[in-house]
Amino acid sequence: MSDTRFTLIGVGLIFAGFIILGIFGSQFFSATVEMQEFDDCYSYDGQVPVQVSCETLMYGKTAFFALVIGLIAAGIFSLIKGVRGDWDQRIRPEDMLGPGGGSEK
Repeated sequence: MSDTRFTLIGVGLIFAGFIILGIFGSQFFSATVEMQEFDDCYSYDGQVPVQVSCETLMYGKTAFFALVIGLIAAGIFSLIKGVRGDWDQRIRPEDMLGPGGGSEK
């Protein structure tokens, strides 16, 4: 049997990692294309594009992907811990309810 808490946390973390990557990852795609194809990188925050250092954009991209990889790795770790866990089975006899439990007198 598995430890349900960690399994659910793991699934949630992996799901959150992929959702964050899908929603916010597209803004870093343009920085990669600009860096590979052109010499100049631009930030498109306002109406007028502003020239910025390509290294700055790549640091942001690296930090973002490190966050996403961290979320997914934490989810995988939690899933493995949940599958291997035995927290659900470690119940003291006096805490059990029903026939054969410790609550009968």
